[in-house]
Amino acid sequence: MWMRAIQIAFVYVGTVVGAGFATGKEIVQFFTQYGAIGTVMIAGSGGLFIFLGTRLMVMANRLQARSYEQMNAYLFGKMSAVVNLFMFVVLFSVTSVMLSGAGAVFEEQLHMPAHVGLMFTVLLAFVAMLFGLNGILSVNLIVVPLMIAFSLSISFMNGGEIVWTKPPLAAFFSPFAYVAFNLAMAQVVLVPLATEVKDERAIRLGGWLGGLLLMFILFSSHFALSLLPNLLSYSIPMAEVVKRSLASFYGLYVVIIYGEIFSSFVAGVFGLHRKLALFSQTPIFVLIVLLLMMYAFSLVGYHALLTVLYPLFGYVSIIFIFLLFYRKMPS
Repeated sequence: MWMRAIQIAFVYVGTVVGAGFATGKEIVQFFTQYGAIGTVMIAGSGGLFIFLGTRLMVMANRLQARSYEQMNAYLFGKMSAVVNLFMFVVLFSVTSVMLSGAGAVFEEQLHMPAHVGLMFTVLLAFVAMLFGLNGILSVNLIVVPLMIAFSLSISFMNGGEIVWTKPPLAAFFSPFAYVAFNLAMAQVVLVPLATEVKDERAIRLGGWLGGLLLMFILFSSHFALSLLPNLLSYSIPMAEVVKRSLASFYGLYVVIIYGEIFSSFVAGVFGLHRKLALFSQTPIFVLIVLLLMMYAFSLVGYHALLTVLYPLFGYVSIIFIFLLFYRKMPS
């Protein structure tokens, strides 16, 4: 049971984290910019990740939901068709951005052409997808321990002085918005994963462990980022922390940021492929077409599209976690 629970926890963590998490930008935007209040908000987010993430997986297991569409059908009822179509568009867009981010890591950190990073990531994702859900498990069994090791290393640093400030009232909405968006995206992997696991105790334990690990990583990053003056001015604030205080770990940081992007990318590809493969008798062909489309979209500057989709998906995500809490747990 423990081994299966650890695998679930690692997939949970690896699916939630992504480029924004690895760079520290999301943590600054949602928490660290608010000082000591941000610390309290992270504790609240951790509690939500533990409770709602576990509830999501247990509910999926009892429903025997094979995909996020079936989960949304239970939560949203007649509106599920519209929600699923919208989620597909957002998931495709976000996953393509992850691929673009992988190319940027190669270009900015390894001083190699972005195309090399894009092709390498696409080929690596193709190999991982050949193994289905086991491929997702294998990726996260490598990436998440590295992530935890990095978090441990920065947690030993002395954080900056975190002061109590009076944040705007909207800031107290941050934990709900942060958890809602990430869980709505993560369900594309967590739902089929929970359905394939027969032991509900392992699912519950995995949900708790995953939520606790996410909270630990958030806390360690938050305290390290508090060292930075004018932290809102940095596009990759965590890189500045590493350069200033952990220069010898910078190579590890580059590996981790790529690993986090890749784990989220593969999770997105898995969810999209699982849906599209239903309409074809040749799933390998569907996978190849999907990856090539993402490669093409990653070359296009369509971030303006995401500035519209992200806020809309944020509202849908809030409804999602409300319904996740409100709907009766299947027996």
